[in-house]
Amino acid sequence: MTAPVKHALTFLCAPLLAVGVAACGNTVSTTAFKGESHAVAQAISQLQSDATAGDEQKICANDLSSAVVTRLGTAKGGCKEVLKSQLAEIDNFEATVGAIQVNGSTAIATVKSIYAGKNRIGKVTLVKEGGKWKLSGQS
Repeated sequence: MTAPVKHALTFLCAPLLAVGVAACGNTVSTTAFKGESHAVAQAISQLQSDATAGDEQKICANDLSSAVVTRLGTAKGGCKEVLKSQLAEIDNFEATVGAIQVNGSTAIATVKSIYAGKNRIGKVTLVKEGGKWKLSGQS
């Protein structure tokens, strides 16, 4: 795998999963959000569900933006193999969606997670593609 691809995978895939996924049966709560913010929180919840199930196919097809899938497709094995590797690295993530800012077809969600036993607050970006919110990166 080339250095730019490794960097892109480390920068994009691991943080997306780290801040967007909660394991051990915990689900991302979406009840506090209304309208488009609810749809954004639901997209993060769906990623959590698909990742917990270890369903790389669903994550690539339904949860990640087309730009992310295209970038991951340049790696050996493509999106599914990259995610399989990344999902194997997750041992226990708890996540809570905080503030969500929606600006047209883009959104930023603040997510609090636990990584290596420490609280971590990160932001994930989402884009609306085909009427559905999909994770596109971290900010």
